[in-house]
Amino acid sequence: MSKVCLECGDKIIGREDKKFCNDSCRNTFNNKQNKDATNLMRNINNRLRKNYRILCELNPEEKSKTTRSKLLQMGFEFEYFTSIYTTKNATTYFFVYDQGYMLIENDWFILVKRNS
Repeated sequence: MSKVCLECGDKIIGREDKKFCNDSCRNTFNNKQNKDATNLMRNINNRLRKNYRILCELNPEEKSKTTRSKLLQMGFEFEYFTSIYTTKNATTYFFVYDQGYMLIENDWFILVKRNS
């Protein structure tokens, strides 16, 4: 009973638990598995990445303040975030992965980083 490569179907020679005939087939198979399925997913993921980069750039000390106009000027899109956290005091933070922001007053935002 011989095994075949999951990507190209060629016969596999070597270890019993081997799934691919070479590194190229392994990489091609994994890239297909991990790619964004649609343009919509790709566009949303790109916007999330951009928002994350902006928050990281403006928040190097893990806690800082900025304005709505500064965020917008850098291309931040407020409708794209990954989670919402509400404190016991009913304060709402919006997070893009581990970078968060909260409106505090007069279009000023506090930027925070969630510790793991």
